[in-house]
Amino acid sequence: MKLILIKFGKAIMTIRKNGIIKGGKRVWEYLFIFIKSFFGAREGEILFITGGVGDSAHYRSYNVAEELELHGFRCSVMIQDNPLIYRYAKKFSIFVFQKTVATPTLEKLIKKIKEEKKEIIFETDDLIFDEKYLHQMDYWKQMDRFTKKQYVGGQGSEILNDPYVRICTTTTNFLKNKLEEMKKRVFLVPNKICNKELEIANNIYETRNKSARKRGCVSIGYFSGTISHNKDFAEITDVLLDLLDKYSNLRLVLAGPLDIENKLNRFKERIDKLPMVSRAKHYVNVSSVDINVVPLEIDSDFCQAKSELKFFEAGILGVPTVATATQTFKEAIDEGVDGFLASNSEEWKEKLEKLITDADFRGKMGEKARRKASEKYTNRNSENEEYYSYLRSKIVR
Repeated sequence: MKLILIKFGKAIMTIRKNGIIKGGKRVWEYLFIFIKSFFGAREGEILFITGGVGDSAHYRSYNVAEELELHGFRCSVMIQDNPLIYRYAKKFSIFVFQKTVATPTLEKLIKKIKEEKKEIIFETDDLIFDEKYLHQMDYWKQMDRFTKKQYVGGQGSEILNDPYVRICTTTTNFLKNKLEEMKKRVFLVPNKICNKELEIANNIYETRNKSARKRGCVSIGYFSGTISHNKDFAEITDVLLDLLDKYSNLRLVLAGPLDIENKLNRFKERIDKLPMVSRAKHYVNVSSVDINVVPLEIDSDFCQAKSELKFFEAGILGVPTVATATQTFKEAIDEGVDGFLASNSEEWKEKLEKLITDADFRGKMGEKARRKASEKYTNRNSENEEYYSYLRSKIVR
């Protein structure tokens, strides 16, 4: 019942944010993915059990499963809602729990896995497994009471705190260090672009729309992803106001459920707001801008834990990024070469101006970002032998 209420609450919130038609369509798309995955698990070696069907599940279950399959593993992904999921304890050797919610059915599965003496891996891509960090989420204040239920005590904490569970996987060194403080062995498994989306991005790149340049416009894009990023965007609002004032050819493209601050309203004719879209359409939208921005609250542990996926999603399309100088982005970006880092308003303004005014430099930086994204952040070029070797050692033959 708890899980049903959470799903219902999320569906209602999606419709409220996007309207009956667009929101309803998005809920239906999620439902289709859910039904497909519900019946899609086959017997194999590694089963990813995910709590949802959104972008987190896409990157941390489906994409990682594809990466492992490219390296010889047999993987399946299943939504935790399946009432018969406990039957799969005998059919796989390794079970990866990704953002799951505690339910009696899941507890039954975990009990059977332990009886079989098989491997359980805790997977996370956010600092939400410890309740003390949840107050740092701007989204927390906006959550409906049904959605909040999945975070009570920390999402997945019942698995993470189980002494039987010794192994974790995660996306960033910041999160890796937090998990190691809990005496776990942690494998860093960075986010990567799956083969299907790489093909989509490459096709878009080859035919990238140059109309904005032909009009003499320069566009800055912010792709929020979820409604948890209003405070992040506020970090650069004043900088964008100054730049819009100074450069009449500058436009903003704001995608996702973001609330524009009132002070930006005087430039509303130069601001394009885009709704949440499919993964394929997302790449089309990103390719339409000249500069990608990733502002984050630099003093927030929750934001420090965020991965660099917004850097490489833009980079694979040849779009340069300016990002807040968190630990993760400092590790990902070669400053001034394949992207820019900013720690304060002055740096944000200086680096955005450089990209706005120098089209040649902007293009070269975008090409270098594309090269890095292709070489380092795609399943096609993935390598993580320490993790692969560990998984092989736990497969029951």
